Amino acid sequence: MFEERGLYDGPRARRNAPADQATVRRNNLGLVLRHLRDAGPRSRARIAQDTGLNKATVSSLVAELGERRLVTAGEIDRAGSVGRPGVIVELAGRCVCGIGVELNVDYVAVLVLDLRGEVLFEERLALDVPSAGVDRTLDEVAALVRRAVDAAATRGARPAGLTVAVAGLVRSVDGVVILAPNIGWRDVPVLDGLSARLDVDFPIRVENDANLSAIAEWAMGAEARTPDLVYLTGEVGVGGGVIVAGQLLRGAGGLSGEVGHTSLGDPDAVCGCGRTGCWETVVGLAALLHAVADDDDPVHDHTRDLETRLAEVAARTAAGDERTLAALHRVGTALGAGAAVLINVFNPRVVLLGGYFAVLGEYLMGPVMAELEARVLGPGVAGARVVLSTLGFSAAVRGGAHVALESVFDDPTLVPVPDAVPAGVS
Repeated sequence: MFEERGLYDGPRARRNAPADQATVRRNNLGLVLRHLRDAGPRSRARIAQDTGLNKATVSSLVAELGERRLVTAGEIDRAGSVGRPGVIVELAGRCVCGIGVELNVDYVAVLVLDLRGEVLFEERLALDVPSAGVDRTLDEVAALVRRAVDAAATRGARPAGLTVAVAGLVRSVDGVVILAPNIGWRDVPVLDGLSARLDVDFPIRVENDANLSAIAEWAMGAEARTPDLVYLTGEVGVGGGVIVAGQLLRGAGGLSGEVGHTSLGDPDAVCGCGRTGCWETVVGLAALLHAVADDDDPVHDHTRDLETRLAEVAARTAAGDERTLAALHRVGTALGAGAAVLINVFNPRVVLLGGYFAVLGEYLMGPVMAELEARVLGPGVAGARVVLSTLGFSAAVRGGAHVALESVFDDPTLVPVPDAVPAGVS
């Protein structure tokens, strides 16, 4: 559990400060709000029991959260306890939302989540980012964000923040993409570029896509709340988000997770980073597509939606195309070899395969598991399970939206009390 701090420990992490009465109040409001998110709807009495706060304090906190439209009254608690039955309290939070954006090789995407994790708006635009360049790409991202903000406004939701996911080395403290080899970016001030294009009053952050995907899996994926997991992005670049004991592993400089550039590939194959032998040269999306089709094949057309192109690959596989089947077997074998190294190093409970690994997972899983059984030292592949992500290509944007909402769970008083409060929790 991490109820008081949260999984994401990025540039906005709290500083230690004297706990005055207002600070204690904010912390307790956040504690109750977080508990309702993580544990589900509860009566006030159950919240008090679970959190250790006294009942009078919980009633006061719930009343304030209700005034801010962050919680609402639900059904009567009929659990059979002695005394007057209590009212179930549950998250509301449709007045506030988080925005996640992903900037990748073949597309840019945006997704808006409300406080309950429900999608308010989603859009993905096919874009050849390396050819588009920095300025046009940021223009497109800014336009996506404006559409997302407008869509949220029509639902009565105000953004708490925006988190941008980029596939590459990201210095999140100032939003600079240090190196994103697959899109050809180096030392690009993404945060400054978007801030100049967007007239918004909410914070903007920039983060590595694999880290945000791992956060999304931890928060809302099929294996949610698994304390030790590894997420592998199945994109042109291959990154890894690692969660250990319920905390995101960032590394000393915040640059961990670049598993695609470990020396597990063909020693003669040149990677987008300029080096040879990187793992993503044999398991990345580009490696797969070049193995299954010639360069003039429609599956290489960056103007087409990626999932449409992958559906074509899947159709060829289902039809028994020998070239496609052989390519997927080679990728699955290489993927299993690399995943075995990660299991031996981190001993996760779950390895989640995302991106195209999940889309084509039924054809990859056989050779992956064969390699794991041959290469993992611990019995039964060290207790790890390999699972296909159910979040698809939305994992990074979902993680970004989740992180954007963390500020509300840290300090619910950021959401103002409206002038006229509708009937709700009191």
